[in-house]
Amino acid sequence: MKKLFIKTYGCQMNAYDSARMADLLAPLGYGAALAPEDADMVILNTCHIREKAAEKVYSELGRMAALKRQKPGMLVAVAGCVAQAEGEEMVRRQPAIDMVVGPQSYHRLPEMIARHARQAGHVLEADFPALEKFDHLPESVSDTGISAFLTVQEGCDKFCTFCVVPYTRGPEYSRGPERILAEARALAAKGAREIVLLGQNVNAYRGVASDGKTWNLARLIEAMAGISDVHRIRYTTSHPRDMNNDLIAAHGAIEKLMPFLHLPVQSGSDSVLAAMNRQHTAADYLSLIEGLRAVRSGIAFSSDFIVGFPGESDADFEATMALVREVKFAQCFSFKYSPRPGTPAAAKKPVPESVKNERLQALQALLLCQQDEANLAAIGKTMPVLFEKPGRIKGQLVGRTPWLQPVHVQAPQSLIGATRDVKIASLTANSLHGALVAKDVQTKSVMA
Repeated sequence: MKKLFIKTYGCQMNAYDSARMADLLAPLGYGAALAPEDADMVILNTCHIREKAAEKVYSELGRMAALKRQKPGMLVAVAGCVAQAEGEEMVRRQPAIDMVVGPQSYHRLPEMIARHARQAGHVLEADFPALEKFDHLPESVSDTGISAFLTVQEGCDKFCTFCVVPYTRGPEYSRGPERILAEARALAAKGAREIVLLGQNVNAYRGVASDGKTWNLARLIEAMAGISDVHRIRYTTSHPRDMNNDLIAAHGAIEKLMPFLHLPVQSGSDSVLAAMNRQHTAADYLSLIEGLRAVRSGIAFSSDFIVGFPGESDADFEATMALVREVKFAQCFSFKYSPRPGTPAAAKKPVPESVKNERLQALQALLLCQQDEANLAAIGKTMPVLFEKPGRIKGQLVGRTPWLQPVHVQAPQSLIGATRDVKIASLTANSLHGALVAKDVQTKSVMA
C-alpha cells in the first residue's frame, strides 16, 4: 500500500476537501501517512484568506523539496485556493511540485497521477467545473468523526471588496439535495452524529432536485433532520443577505438545528459596510438577530470582524463596538485588515498599523469579556453534551454543548457518539467541566 499525507490549511471547507481527496485516492491504493516522511504522496491543501498564506506554502514546499531529494519517487501536489490563484507561478518558483490542482478540480487527481506517470513535468488543473467535481466524487466516504463536514454550496457571487474567494472558488454553485442527503446518510452510517453543512455562502444554497424543484437551505435541513442517526445539524458560513424568513423559521421549528449561528457582519459602520460591498446595513443585521431570537430562545451568535479597513474612522470603529455591545456574542473571530492582491480594497489608502493594533485590542477585549460571560452563565446548569473523543486525562471524554462549548467530563468511552446531560461545574480558559447527570434525574437544559 502507498501512503498519502495531506496538510490542510484554512477553513472547514478545506478540511472537507482534504477528506474527499483521500477518498478519491483510496482506490489507487493510498492509505493515510502520519507524516510527510512516511508518504509516497504529499498534498498541501492551501488557503488564500489569511495574510502571507502563499509565503507559508512556499516555506513548506521548500521542506518538501528537500525531502523529495531523499525520496525521488515521492509526489508533491499543491491544492486549494493558493494553487488556483498562483499555480503557474508556484511551478516556476518550486520545480519540486508535480501537480497543481484548484479547489474545483481535485476530482481529477487520479487522472492527474496517471498523466504524471506518462509524461515529464508538472500537471496543472485550475478550472471551475463545480458541477463536474461533485458528480465525480465517490459515493462512499471514509471513516469520520462524531462531527462531520459536508459541503453543500461552493463559490461566491457577493464580491466583497476585501475578499479573494470569488476569484479562487468561482461563482456560487449548489449541489443537488439528493446527493447531499445520500452523503449525510453515508456519514451517519460511519458514525457521524453531527453534520456541519458547509459553503462559502451556505445560506445561499439553492439546490435543484431531480424533479426540477429548487430547495433552499431550510428545506434541506428539514429533510436532513429526518435521518434518524443524525442528531445535530449546523451550518456555516452564512451571509446576512441570504438569511431568509424560511431559514429563520427553521431555527424555531427544527429541534436538531443547533441554537448557535455563525453570522459574519465584519463591521458595525454603514459606511464601512458599503465600502466593503457587504450589501446590508448594521440595522439589517440587528433585525436578523432580533428575528432569530424571537423564534429560538437561547440562541447564541458568533461573527467575524475586520478592523482598520481602509477609510475606517474612529466613529466607524465605535459603531462596531456599539453593535457588539448590543448583540452580545458568545464567541467571535476578529482580525486587522490586510490587503489581498487583486481585490478592490487593496488599492485604497490603508489605516496606520498602530491604529489597527489599538482598535483590534479594544475589540478583542470586549469580545473576550462577552465570551467569558456566556461561558460563566453555563455554570450550575445542565446541558446536553454530544461526546466526540477521549480527553487527555485517563477516563475523561470531551464533548460539546449545543452552543459549541467544549466540555470535559469523567465518563466511559462507550459514550462517544452519545448525547448525555451534564451538569456544568466549572470553567477553565478554553472549556467547561462538569459531571454526568444520573439517568433517573429529570433536568431541563437551558442557556441564558
